[in-house]
Amino acid sequence: MMQVPVKWSELCASDEFQGRWVALDGCRYDESTAKPLEGTLVDSDEDLVELCMRIRHKGGRECAILYIEEARRLSTPPPPSVRAMH
Repeated sequence: MMQVPVKWSELCASDEFQGRWVALDGCRYDESTAKPLEGTLVDSDEDLVELCMRIRHKGGRECAILYIEEARRLSTPPPPSVRAMH
């Protein structure tokens, strides 16, 4: 099975990876910002130690391990309070 690179922006937009560490093989970075652009997804986990242990047990391949922050969700504001008018 051939693994194809996935864009960093797609990983960040996916609910599946919010708040998780991701391991990327062959990670490419933007030369001007040093931010990740894409890489082949190897594994992911909420726990960095667990992720590193699994990678080590799979043969210790070298990959970039990056954290995807949870997106701040726009919450719906509560309805205005209702006051009784007398």
